[in-house]
Amino acid sequence: MPDTFQLEIVTPEKLVVRDVAEEIQIPGKNGYLGILPGHAPLISELAVGEITYRNGNTTTRLAVAWGFAEVLPDRVTILAETAERAAEIDITRAQASKQRAEANLASSATEEDFERVTADLQRAETRLEVAEKKN
Repeated sequence: MPDTFQLEIVTPEKLVVRDVAEEIQIPGKNGYLGILPGHAPLISELAVGEITYRNGNTTTRLAVAWGFAEVLPDRVTILAETAERAAEIDITRAQASKQRAEANLASSATEEDFERVTADLQRAETRLEVAEKKN
């Protein structure tokens, strides 16, 4: 059995990651998925969360929001609406987004507004958590 698999993370704007990985943690719609080489094929919807993958002694973290993951025994392809490496996250902007979402949470008039604002808050918090872990 192979020790690694090919990994690609793509957004509508760019190819974010093309790498080899030994394992990956993906935020699936119903919880996190741990993927190793030789994993059974699957397709999963992504939630807002952190992607963590390891290649040797290097661990890479990304903040991701929405999309799909295709897992094959020798390849994982992630198509995400947004994906940012920890070093690319603007902490000041993420903090401002979090404060804005918290302020809007109290004034959400409809259930749809509440769900949208909750998703915005979760995304901002994830971005901050990933950025803090880069060191």
